[in-house]
Amino acid sequence: MSVAELSDALTFFGATGDLAYKKVFPALQWLVKHNQLDIPVIGVARPGWSIERLRERMKDSLTEHADFDPAAFDKLCKLLRYCEGEYSEPKTFDRLREMLGSAKRPLHYLAIPPSMFAQVVSELGRSGCANGARVVVEKPFGRDLHSARELNRALKRVFPEASIF
Repeated sequence: MSVAELSDALTFFGATGDLAYKKVFPALQWLVKHNQLDIPVIGVARPGWSIERLRERMKDSLTEHADFDPAAFDKLCKLLRYCEGEYSEPKTFDRLREMLGSAKRPLHYLAIPPSMFAQVVSELGRSGCANGARVVVEKPFGRDLHSARELNRALKRVFPEASIF
């Protein structure tokens, strides 16, 4: 992969959920610790949290599910941002677009229930957050063959197939 293809921002939806707590935060710390992550990391989740509370949850996660590394944690805290909002509200995605700033190749990781994938992807497209971006959808990919095909169509309306993971 050339430098031009590297992502220049990472957003992850579901930042306050169980998947983030058990898997995403430990993976992010590992990437920072091994000098593989040095871009803005924007956690997107429902309202009612603050960046301080998200950092506390991340620290609890790393203490419970990883070998907590104070230096990597400090660096990750400097990279971490929090975009609060409901996934059903366009202003959440407009705010995210603002937070992405000059990012040209963001990576969007959907650590959310599959029932929300299509709506989130549609709003990523509408808001301009999908321009030049990639998307990673957490499994399961639909409930059955029909719903998987519907989800595939929804993703391909916004992202080219080569940008869907």
